Amino acid sequence: MTNTQPPQHHSTTAGFSRTRQDHATELAEDYVELIDDLITNTGEARLVDIATRMGVTHVTANKSISRMQRDGLVSKRPYRSIFLTPEGQKLAAQTRRRHEIVLACLGLLGVPEEQARIDAEGIEHHISEVTLNAMEKFIRSQSKK
Repeated sequence: MTNTQPPQHHSTTAGFSRTRQDHATELAEDYVELIDDLITNTGEARLVDIATRMGVTHVTANKSISRMQRDGLVSKRPYRSIFLTPEGQKLAAQTRRRHEIVLACLGLLGVPEEQARIDAEGIEHHISEVTLNAMEKFIRSQSKK
């Protein structure tokens, strides 16, 4: 029997593995970034506001927040606001940094603002630190012109 499957390349396999890993953290990153935004802009992050902004049901948001609490990213008490732990604050800051760099780079490339915002939401979760640093270097080089 002959194998009709194309040979697996290490970089392809590594890419798929990386994508699966990125998807696993993507939701938590979106939630911590949103919680941080809500706290900054309104003084609190309530479950109802999180569910509304994420476009999910109250039950779905509560399950995600409970998972994040188990993972040490948030703290909550019944009928109270949700707060980021130091680890959650660190993740929110990292996520925001990636988002801002990707958004700025897309803008410099001429991507229309609304499309750049949409694309940055996906790219920020999958970009490597190497690529992010290259984008940041490109942004700095463009600001010197």
